[in-house]
Amino acid sequence: MHIKTLIELDRRAVLETVRIVDGWDGRGADRPTPCAGWSLADLLAHCTVQQHGFARAARGERSVLPDWHPVAADDPIAAYRAASDDVRAAFAALDDPEAPMHLPELREEPVPAGLAVGFHLVDNVVHAWDLARSIGGDVRLDDEVLAAALSIAGNVPDDERRDQPGGPFARALPTVAGAGALDETLRRLGRDPQWPAR
Repeated sequence: MHIKTLIELDRRAVLETVRIVDGWDGRGADRPTPCAGWSLADLLAHCTVQQHGFARAARGERSVLPDWHPVAADDPIAAYRAASDDVRAAFAALDDPEAPMHLPELREEPVPAGLAVGFHLVDNVVHAWDLARSIGGDVRLDDEVLAAALSIAGNVPDDERRDQPGGPFARALPTVAGAGALDETLRRLGRDPQWPAR
């Protein structure tokens, strides 16, 4: 997939996360999320630092692991909106899929920009669902975004790295016949689409 197409799909996913966060009234920051052990405040702080981290990497900046540690913001909604603006602007300037991006939270060695944008797309699709489930609401992602995310998610190794503390994804769950692209993406990345269990 051409990097500009991937960036456009990622832009839509990021904007959906912003729409969901903008619908939060700011109450219940301690409520649980599909991310085990994380409150809504934890999840939003994580998403915020991730957006800034990918933005720095897209601009060719080097960062160290402490730069990726979430920090609570006085206004978490405004902070998330600003971080999402940052990453969309940084990605829009990318045009070389092989440009190195330094993402120390994910890998020690640089990652080609095309691969990094794909990581980011999947992360934002999954976090859109995480946020919607935690805040209360639905996910409105178009079929093109969901198909791309499912394709990329299918290439994420389901191995012992998923068992490590703090890993971004749990082990894949069994597939379900007839499941939609979002549900299948969630299952491949260890999320139960029925969370919280009814």
